[in-house]
Amino acid sequence: MRASSPEAVRPSFWAVPDPDRPPLWATPHADAADRAACRTAIRAGSRSFFAASALLPAHVRRPAYGLYAFCRLSDDAVDDVAPAARNAAVARLSARLSRAYDGRPADAPADRALADLVVAHAIPQALPMALIEGLAWDGEGRRYATLSELTAYAARVAASVGAMMTLIMGSRDPATLARACDLGVAMQFTNIARDVGEDARAGRLYLPVDWLRQAGIDPDGFLADPRPSPALAGVVARLLAAADLLYARSEAGLSGLPRTCRPAIRAARLIYAEIGRELERRGLDPVSARARVDGRRKAVLLARATLTPSSAPPAERDAPPLAEVAFLVEAVAAEPVPAGPAWWDVPGQIARVLDLVETLRERESFSGSGFAPEDAPHAVT
Repeated sequence: MRASSPEAVRPSFWAVPDPDRPPLWATPHADAADRAACRTAIRAGSRSFFAASALLPAHVRRPAYGLYAFCRLSDDAVDDVAPAARNAAVARLSARLSRAYDGRPADAPADRALADLVVAHAIPQALPMALIEGLAWDGEGRRYATLSELTAYAARVAASVGAMMTLIMGSRDPATLARACDLGVAMQFTNIARDVGEDARAGRLYLPVDWLRQAGIDPDGFLADPRPSPALAGVVARLLAAADLLYARSEAGLSGLPRTCRPAIRAARLIYAEIGRELERRGLDPVSARARVDGRRKAVLLARATLTPSSAPPAERDAPPLAEVAFLVEAVAAEPVPAGPAWWDVPGQIARVLDLVETLRERESFSGSGFAPEDAPHAVT
């Protein structure tokens, strides 16, 4: 019997249950096997993010894996179907998201993990919906004429994830969220610069069309025959420069995060920015080969993230959000944070105690193994 079934819900005593939505103190939907599957998804899907996530405290790392797994699932659901089927794929994703928010997740590890974390961290539904909207734009094969239009796309597919991660880490401060969105947009710009050749061979183009034309590159001609050139290198350099400005500004947001989370986020910033440096070492040619940061270099950057204090000017922290990401910050501000159970709320108090007992039981089970509970090996089928 799945933990999310009605029979497994902890007793609510005199509270009147809503049959369409389990109470907040219901047994978590995701189990150990689900958490292991989410961890596997990030390890296989993003080595850079997985490396940085190792620096997160365990209580943040687990929901971060769940969030990433749902994002990965969503991306694949749209990317891996025929163009004619993408609208239907987006509709199915939206329905799955609604089910997760209603406490009735689809029968998949990522969905169950998402259903737990959106309640635990009061994540507004507008944030994952923004991600799905960006994937819908992918499904349409949309192109972006200007940097602002590309930023609006990055806001949806990347800054939304940065905002959700910030909530998981425990901050709802608008300035911190704005800087997290800067980091998400910067990372997406880096991904776009790195994947120009791969995307072109798949019929996709993300570089600003106006920039290409200014450089003398015909967008359709490039898609038909993607080749490196000095003109293309100039466009890629321009996008990396835009990313670097945002990487620098995002550093100022670290002070709004718990100290135990800062090294991981700094590591993610350093590793993704290093992809840009690797592109530069390769002559800004993103067509012939995919730029990668090797394991040794990642280890150096992880150490730097842990040992080096932030150098960002304090004034940068309070800079307003990019216009294209402001709706994400506003969505969080509009979402009330559920209050903890009052002293007289017996069901809520019992739930807190049971959750604490479960956490202690997990820690005790793995105390001699050297693993955090979510890092322990599981048989996943």
